[in-house]
Formats: sequence, C-alpha cells, structure tokens
Amino acid sequence: MTQKKLVHTMRMPIRWGDMDAMGHVNNTVYFRYLETARILWFTEAGFEPDPGGEGPVIINAHCTFIKQLKYPGDIEVATYVGVPGRSSFETYQKIRRVDQPDVLAAEGGAKVVWVNFPEEKSTALPDRIRALLATPE
Repeated sequence: MTQKKLVHTMRMPIRWGDMDAMGHVNNTVYFRYLETARILWFTEAGFEPDPGGEGPVIINAHCTFIKQLKYPGDIEVATYVGVPGRSSFETYQKIRRVDQPDVLAAEGGAKVVWVNFPEEKSTALPDRIRALLATPE
C-alpha cells in the first residue's frame, strides 16, 4: 500500500449548476472539485506556477465515482500526497458531503510533475516541496 500524508482539506458548496439532467452532480464536475482543492493547496503552500520559471503540471488524473452528490449541500475534499520521486509525486483525494462525513462520495487524484516551463522539461523537485511532502503517515 502506498504511504499517504494528509496535506490539505477544503470545503465548498455544491452548486445548482453542477447538476446534470439526471439530477445529480455531473461526473466532469468531480474533476473540478479535485482541481480546485489541489490548486488551493498549492496556492496556500506558496507554490503558484511561475510561467517564467518552474511549477506543477498534472500529467494524469483519475476519479472513482462512489456515491451520487446532489444539490444542495457542502462537500469536503481531503488531499493526500505520496512519497516523492525525483521530479514528481502523486496526489490522492477524497470527496465527502459535510453532512455525511462517513460516506465517501468519490476518490481520485493526479500525478504532479515539477516542470521548468521555459525549457518544457521536468526538473527535480525543489527542497521546499520535498519538505512539504516529507514524512507520510
């Protein structure tokens, strides 16, 4: 089993417009929830992308849909990270309704690669990123 470290949680409302004709949150919106949580974590940790320098790039993303989400309500997205490699690390995320914390609605994640944007190449994770990712639980 991959070791994971909890690095961030966020809450956000389920919006009326997130639902589709079937009356539940559209599958594509779950990816937006995961992205929003991941970007907020990067931003709060001080790792915003620098187009003239380095930053995170997502090279794949996945989501398993377990339980339908419906409006109205609030969700919590928990973000975990795995053990870092030379230039990358995995993120793992869990989505739950705030009013049903024991019910997992979806789980997903993404592989993050640290990139030198001008060179369009991966580069070693900076020490400050490694420090943030250290000591998985």
